[in-house]
Amino acid sequence: MKAIRYHAYGDSSVLRYEDAERPEPAEGEVLVEVAATSFNPVDAGIRAGYLQQVFPISLPHIPGIDVAGTVAALGAGVTRWTVGEQVIGFLPMVPDGAAAEFVTASAEILAPAPTAVPLMHAAALPAAAQTAWQALFEHAELQSGQRVLINGAGGGVGGYTVQLAKRAGAFVIATASPRSADAVRAQGADQIIDYTTTTPAEALTEPVDAVLNLVSASESEILALTGLIRDGGAIVTTATPAAGDADRGVRAVGMQLRTDAEQLGNLAKLVDAGEIRVEISASYPLSQAASVHELSAAGQIRGKVLLTPDA
Repeated sequence: MKAIRYHAYGDSSVLRYEDAERPEPAEGEVLVEVAATSFNPVDAGIRAGYLQQVFPISLPHIPGIDVAGTVAALGAGVTRWTVGEQVIGFLPMVPDGAAAEFVTASAEILAPAPTAVPLMHAAALPAAAQTAWQALFEHAELQSGQRVLINGAGGGVGGYTVQLAKRAGAFVIATASPRSADAVRAQGADQIIDYTTTTPAEALTEPVDAVLNLVSASESEILALTGLIRDGGAIVTTATPAAGDADRGVRAVGMQLRTDAEQLGNLAKLVDAGEIRVEISASYPLSQAASVHELSAAGQIRGKVLLTPDA
């Protein structure tokens, strides 16, 4: 099979489009014929070697933690799936991923793919949508009527966060650049702050119940965001750590995404019900994966970008 692999840590130039041995499903696993994976910033962090202590991969390594595809074979003991079913999943970080024509995955981490969107588009759902859900409802404990500030709403996670927060009845404030503003507004943001010209502290006239920080920020920026939260609120961050404010009862949560097949299946049902949208900003063949990593390094990626097996 063809796959994207890297044999050493480094910049995007280490990514190779090459032949690799097709994996075989072990007991409890399924073999998935990949329709698409999607780019996630963590892919670049692992490739560059910054996360070796957290995710000790073996080289050569195939990236790609999102998968959408079709069950091609079953390992021993698998009764949950049948060959030909369409599935999605958030894959573990350390084993080989889905930037390939085939990938194996535990049968327990997969969920039925939504049917209202093309199968390849469903690869944009697992990591990003689950991060949004877990951040909003498990960590920030967002309730209807509350005010939430989403810092970095123009990214892939941000789009789902805006949609899910609005669906939950929150007043949604989003930071976004001018190129992302229209998309973020269409996703349901009630107020958009152009971070290229102003800061949330300058733009807001009343506190928020929660802040979700989805981008790298300086310590002073995190402190400023924390200062916008009312007593007893929370700041949840997927990137730069936050300390919270114990004197005011403001909690700080460092987001660690976990695999939850039932939750992912419920998110797919929301897609099929038209309650959240899967939005794709671009799609590239696997052979151009290095270009996608370069665009990310240059800050040129908006929303979710797919990587699909070459025709």
